[in-house]
Amino acid sequence: MVRTQQESGGLSPDDLAELESRSAAEVIAWVLEKYGRRAAICTSFQAEGMVVLDLASRIGPEIRVFTIDTGRLPPETYELMDQVREHYGIDVEVYFPDQDQLSQLAKSHGVNPFYHSVSLRLLCCEVRKVNPLNRVLPNLAAWITGLRSTQAQTRATLSKVEVDREHGNIIKVNPLADWTREQVWDYVHAHDLPYNRLYDQGYTSIGCAPCTRAVTSGEDERAGRWWWENGVAKECGLHWMPPQGRPSQDASK
Repeated sequence: MVRTQQESGGLSPDDLAELESRSAAEVIAWVLEKYGRRAAICTSFQAEGMVVLDLASRIGPEIRVFTIDTGRLPPETYELMDQVREHYGIDVEVYFPDQDQLSQLAKSHGVNPFYHSVSLRLLCCEVRKVNPLNRVLPNLAAWITGLRSTQAQTRATLSKVEVDREHGNIIKVNPLADWTREQVWDYVHAHDLPYNRLYDQGYTSIGCAPCTRAVTSGEDERAGRWWWENGVAKECGLHWMPPQGRPSQDASK
């Protein structure tokens, strides 16, 4: 099937292939030049997000940065948010879950529903993360993430520039798609970037406080996310569609 220009985000297959060969800095420079303030960095301030933010700050100071505050983040993440504001002299747009949806979630399934089943965990992620994101993206032409293809099997086919069909065919940019974890940390240390103190305590992926722990030697880097679950993707739904589709508030235990 031949897709229209709108369905392809205004980019041809040749455009996407050419962008795939560019460096992370070049990809960020391209998206900022093409879309300006209609592009924004989406970050949870993990190490990858700090690298993307730093690369972007070196290209142009007028960058938009936004984050989702789920209401359950660890104190160390809030500390880093303030450090980022001071270090780069930028505003960080913060988006929150809908309070009515949170109240309904707690009323129906309790304060910590994520421990009871995968479906309830995905529902909590939907309310606290996905729904706020879906309020932001309709106002953007492109969003920039810190995803890497080696982080998880669900991200193995990640491209540096993609058409995000789930969000109205806007452009999704993953400048670090071909980076390794070692490359990320080499950059962090080489440029003395601020980073989340939880990494020094053995964390390798940081999300909400009740759903994240440090990993042990030999464990996968996302093993600390929802560690009580087995045989399911370590994803929240921000960058991945659950096979069963999006959860609803009537998700059962």
